[in-house]
Amino acid sequence: MKPFDDAAQILFGKPADQLDETEREVLLHSREGRILSEDRNVAYQSKQATGERVADGIARIGGSWAFIIGFLVFLLVWTIVNTILLSKDAFDPYPFIFLNLVLSMLAALQAPIIMMSQNRQAARDRFEASKDYEVNLKAEIELMALHHKIDTHFLGEIAALKMEVLRLHEVLREKP
Repeated sequence: MKPFDDAAQILFGKPADQLDETEREVLLHSREGRILSEDRNVAYQSKQATGERVADGIARIGGSWAFIIGFLVFLLVWTIVNTILLSKDAFDPYPFIFLNLVLSMLAALQAPIIMMSQNRQAARDRFEASKDYEVNLKAEIELMALHHKIDTHFLGEIAALKMEVLRLHEVLREKP
């Protein structure tokens, strides 16, 4: 594991045993030439529990125009039924106390679900940021390795040219 320790020291400025999990994983991927990037949606969704997916679905529906329009239609129908159609025997006459109760219960349930969804969106943003960091770190390591290869190649060529110049210089000295 000596080359791994050397790479850790050169690239991160610290020994391999002091690398965090992300740095170690990225360095291993780089050394083995494996692809690090992955589909973030699949990776994140595989970590979600069923309840989290349900809450996200409810928040997605509750924040849509279809829900808003459908709910406005429901309120309009409720109001018309209880004021015009059932004027004498309305099950929820004006001021619609039962409707207010239903709306309060809906808001009491919907608000925490939306907040849970927002918390998961923040967690997803952190997850994506960590994946971006991993990919950027690997790209940086690959660039550094490429620079090192090019520098080594050029230094070898310069040394060979230097030797050739010295040889030619010796040949010219030997000629009268």
